[in-house]
Amino acid sequence: MPLLLLALDDTLLDRDGPFRAWGARFLENVGAPPADLDWLVSVDADGLTNRWDVADAVRDRYGLRIPSIDLVEELHDGVVEHMRLDPLVACALRIAADAGWVPVVVTNGAARQQDTKIRRTGLDRYVADWVISEEAGVSKPNPRIFALAAQRARMPLRGAWVVGDSPEADIGGATAVGLPSVWLHRGRRWSDPRFAPTRVEDGVIPAVAAVLAG
Repeated sequence: MPLLLLALDDTLLDRDGPFRAWGARFLENVGAPPADLDWLVSVDADGLTNRWDVADAVRDRYGLRIPSIDLVEELHDGVVEHMRLDPLVACALRIAADAGWVPVVVTNGAARQQDTKIRRTGLDRYVADWVISEEAGVSKPNPRIFALAAQRARMPLRGAWVVGDSPEADIGGATAVGLPSVWLHRGRRWSDPRFAPTRVEDGVIPAVAAVLAG
């Protein structure tokens, strides 16, 4: 029963769509032009920018008097509100489990935010466990977080696969721990010469299918 170690945002759950949906509504509420959505998406950088830095950038650009802490809460709650678990992703996870794989989420981010996403979308019903960097005290690509995921699942790392969309965190992490990986390209080309994924797919469903077939 090998482990299937999966990233959360833009892998198991679409984050880009919900962020854009929240962003469009937020900009409308503050009277900003719709074209500013591209700026907001750029500042967010796929969720890699610290939430406080995003909040400060928004406050400065629009001259808002909203406290930064309120904007940080808005960023968290607004995006999570728009998140949904694709039923086909749930089905793929169920098929993987039936085939003997043990799906475990390994994600960087704030514990409250990532835990809320997993539980509110119902993803918790389709995975064996999850490890969140803030809670674990270690982040991808550090190999220790993958070892911790195996420990939590009471499974060996040997034979596991890593699936994710981040070249550095997911594929770099898999390489560091000596595991095969599937990179979700999301329309991008692989450009890191230091390492490479075992497989490249355009979504988590074909990625899971590739792991099962391999």
